[in-house]
Amino acid sequence: MNNQQTTKLYRPVGQKELDLIKDSGWKRFPARLFWQPIFYPVLTEEYAIYIAEKWNTKDPASDYVGYVLKFLIDSNYISQFEVQMVGGKESLEYWIPAEQLDEFNSHITETIEVIHEFHPDSSQ
Repeated sequence: MNNQQTTKLYRPVGQKELDLIKDSGWKRFPARLFWQPIFYPVLTEEYAIYIAEKWNTKDPASDYVGYVLKFLIDSNYISQFEVQMVGGKESLEYWIPAEQLDEFNSHITETIEVIHEFHPDSSQ
C-alpha cells in the first residue's frame, strides 16, 4: 500500500489547456507559453471556481469556457514552494517556475479530474 502523503490542488483552465491535458491522458499540465513565467495551481476549490467562472468565461483565449480541475500532488514535493497570497486571504496559489513544470508533473499522483465547467450563460 502506498503511504505517500498527497496535497489536493486545483487549476482553473480554458478549453485549449483542457484539450492538451486530455491529450496527456489526464496526467500532465502543458508547458507554459513563452510569456507565462509561472504555473499557478490554487489551494481552494472556491478560488478556482471564481477564476474559471469570472475570468475564463470572458476570455477569448479560453474559448469563453472555464473548467476547474482537481489533482493530487506529492506533499513532500510541493512543500518546497511557498504559498502565495495574491489578493484576499482566500486567493492562495503556488508559483511553479515554468522551467520546473515537467518535474511538477512527475509528482502528480493520480489523474487530473474535471470537477466544474462554466460557460458565459452560466456565470451571471
